Amino acid sequence: MEDAFGTIVWVVAIVGALVAIFTLVGTGRSYRQIGGGLVRDGSDPRDDSAAVRDEEIRQMLEARNARRERRGEAPLDVAAAIEALDRPPGAVDAALREEIREHVVARNARRVRAGEDPLDVDAEIERRIRDLT
Repeated sequence: MEDAFGTIVWVVAIVGALVAIFTLVGTGRSYRQIGGGLVRDGSDPRDDSAAVRDEEIRQMLEARNARRERRGEAPLDVAAAIEALDRPPGAVDAALREEIREHVVARNARRVRAGEDPLDVDAEIERRIRDLT
């Protein structure tokens, strides 16, 4: 009985190994084909991805506005929200940059009165903008 058990274990192990090898060889083609059949017209899907992305963002913002209106809140400006999302990181409008400049100049005046060295205004403005974004 013990001899038969050992033989069965070896047979099952060998059959399992053969099935694993066959599966590995057979699925190689399948993995190479993944994603290949998604674009049937021959166009590159990345060509219009920005337009699709913008349309999806617009739809999400319009849905958010619909929820806001149902709650009785004022809707947001969709175009301004899309523009804010498209703005590169670190880009701020001129009014905010001027406000930061005024703050840094005032801080420098306090530092000078306290006997400390003044900060480089432009470098400090850029550092604060990086901290904000």
